[in-house]
Amino acid sequence: MKLKKIKNKNPDLLIVGAGPVGCVIAERAAKIKKWSSLIVEKRNHIAGNCYDEINKKGLRIHKYGPHYMRFKKKRIFNYVSKFTKWIKGNYIVKSYVKGQLYPIPINLNTIEKFFNKKFQNKNQARKFIETLKIKKKKIKNSEDYILSKLGKEIYENFYKNYTIKQWGIHPRNLNKSVVGRLPIRFNRNPYYVNQKLKVMPKKGYTNLFKNMTKDKKIEILLDTSYEKIKKNIKPNLATIYTGPPDVFFNFKYGRLDWRSLDFKFKTYKKEKVQECVQINFPNENKFTRKVEIKHVTKQKSKFSTISYEFPKSKGDPYYPINNKKNTNLFKKYKKLIGKLEKENIYFEGRLASYRYLNMDEVIEAALNLFKRLKIKYG
Repeated sequence: MKLKKIKNKNPDLLIVGAGPVGCVIAERAAKIKKWSSLIVEKRNHIAGNCYDEINKKGLRIHKYGPHYMRFKKKRIFNYVSKFTKWIKGNYIVKSYVKGQLYPIPINLNTIEKFFNKKFQNKNQARKFIETLKIKKKKIKNSEDYILSKLGKEIYENFYKNYTIKQWGIHPRNLNKSVVGRLPIRFNRNPYYVNQKLKVMPKKGYTNLFKNMTKDKKIEILLDTSYEKIKKNIKPNLATIYTGPPDVFFNFKYGRLDWRSLDFKFKTYKKEKVQECVQINFPNENKFTRKVEIKHVTKQKSKFSTISYEFPKSKGDPYYPINNKKNTNLFKKYKKLIGKLEKENIYFEGRLASYRYLNMDEVIEAALNLFKRLKIKYG
């Protein structure tokens, strides 16, 4: 879908980025207000990091890591359901520690297996964990958070080294919210996410976003950077920017830190290679996790593909590094972002807001921004 020539140099909306935010706003603008949108995307495909594709063996792979779709709110689910059919997303993740696999997030089964104990109920387990907790007057960072919740042994075996590999930073130098995203359970719930609405698009994420942007009022320009076209495109209403804010402002206050990833894919002549979709490796190997997405795409094949994830400090931005330095730096950029709204330039999305957001949260943020645009521009 490479568009070499711009058909509409005066669209109602200029949208920078063809990820979930850009696609949602363009779809709503076309459907609700009959506004035209030009989406410019530096990559050669739509769907952002959700992008999936079919490999040589006919297997659907998630090119930029697994995306486990879940919804907190039924209305967001209902909106996205207009563009795809679903299959159940029973996401099971395990962690490889001392030669054995343990359920992740930490649950009652994890605690029993790791400590070789049996608890009659969750209250017994809680009392046992109470004896392991390290009391902290103030929770200053990710290390404090886990030590105060689960104690030293679980922290050192399941969290510490995984965090160092994933972020390139010791947990004591990361905000507590980084590890706080993963629930701690005292039940036997085996699923990776808490939400009841756990699904996977039947024909993949790329197909979902293609369906979302089919309208004639939406033009998509791939392999194109915003820098190259911004002087030539004059939107009638507004610009929506979904990229990193430091890039937009030409690093005026310095660079925000991001964690990036390398992916290695290997295909095996086996129906299944591992027992669940994802296995984390906190202590062994240079990679953090192995993902066999076939467990949740439910494809039938005698082949299966595994992706190996290697975190790195340079490359495409994936995860904002939530520490004091970056929090303070982003506050400076946020002031500039606020001023730009008067010039009809809006920032939205995971990169633009320098926040770790789940997909349903990203889509909700895009819908909320569209509501604001609708009110402002009529």
